[in-house]
Amino acid sequence: MFGYSDRLPALREAVRRFVEEEAIPRERPALAHDLDALEAAVHSLRAKAMKAGIYGPQLPVAWGGLGLCWRDRSVVLEEAGRSFLAPLAMNCAPPDQPNMINLLAEGTPAQQQRYLVPLARGEARSCFAMTEPEPGAGSDPSMLKTVAERRPGGWVINGRKWFISGAVGAAFALVLAKTGEGATIFIVDAGNPGYRVVRNIASIDGFQIGGHGEIELQDCFVDDGAVLGEAGRGFAQAQARLEPARLSHCMRFIGRASRAMALAQDYANRRHSFGQPLAQLQQVQAMVADSHIDLHAARLMTWHAAAKLDAKQSIKHESAMVKVFVSEAVGRVADRAAQIMGALGMSEDSPVSMILREMRPFRVYDGASEVHRSTLARRILKESLRP
Repeated sequence: MFGYSDRLPALREAVRRFVEEEAIPRERPALAHDLDALEAAVHSLRAKAMKAGIYGPQLPVAWGGLGLCWRDRSVVLEEAGRSFLAPLAMNCAPPDQPNMINLLAEGTPAQQQRYLVPLARGEARSCFAMTEPEPGAGSDPSMLKTVAERRPGGWVINGRKWFISGAVGAAFALVLAKTGEGATIFIVDAGNPGYRVVRNIASIDGFQIGGHGEIELQDCFVDDGAVLGEAGRGFAQAQARLEPARLSHCMRFIGRASRAMALAQDYANRRHSFGQPLAQLQQVQAMVADSHIDLHAARLMTWHAAAKLDAKQSIKHESAMVKVFVSEAVGRVADRAAQIMGALGMSEDSPVSMILREMRPFRVYDGASEVHRSTLARRILKESLRP
């Protein structure tokens, strides 16, 4: 119906086997916030993902990936997303996945050789530095405060970024800064003396390789070759990564929420209360049914947007709707799963509690739901004024 390729069933099964036999058995609550241990676990899995033929589903074949269309990718990323570790091992997790989009589309041959090659091979990590402390850029990128000024042979960048996912241990950052030409993305090496990761910011979610860093850029000199694409196109480049990145997030989190509900269903069938299995209680049944309705609607919205991407059509409108609906739907599913499991669902004896904690920030990451709703409404109302 959505035009999946003939190879998808076998690929989906290979990803499922990898998740069940390799990734999930290596998950431990202690990995969630131990950045060094998490990195080591991911590296141990990466070779297995390559051997299994499931590495880099979003990467072109020429870059060592599977070259999947978006429709196939939606299924594969959902399967991978059932595990905290599989998307990282398969190198299809943020921030590296969307950074590859920018480097593939805008990078010069020299930039691709220096930065994209090790990123695609899983030999290096990166981050995307846009969000800033108050009163800087957040959901409104036009509030950008980081400044890059021209100097002979290059630029000097000054500013501060925070909540930068993947920053700790990243080899380089794509830094969004104001210039005379407009917002511009610069590629900044982590070893640059003007670039410093100040700290890792503890957060409600876990299993984020490289954490969520705060970065200081102080008289950070970069040469002219550090500009990604053209100066002044930073906002357009950021938007070009964000729309597909939101969709990829949705795919992975649908998988994670599905796993939470599957665990809750198993628990409901085993656990007896008031003389009968929880599964026979109508309120539990209602939560299970509502969750599958949410998951089905979330999948269909995501698959539709994926099909439009494959058709080279704009998903500016759809990506905002999908992101709002899916982020809230998977949150409801995870919340119900935890409720069905009672105290066990609140504990680290089950992955459901971490899944629930992961879902809450998704309503903020990649644009808060309120911002997307406002943008959608303005666009819709403007269209309605046309004769």
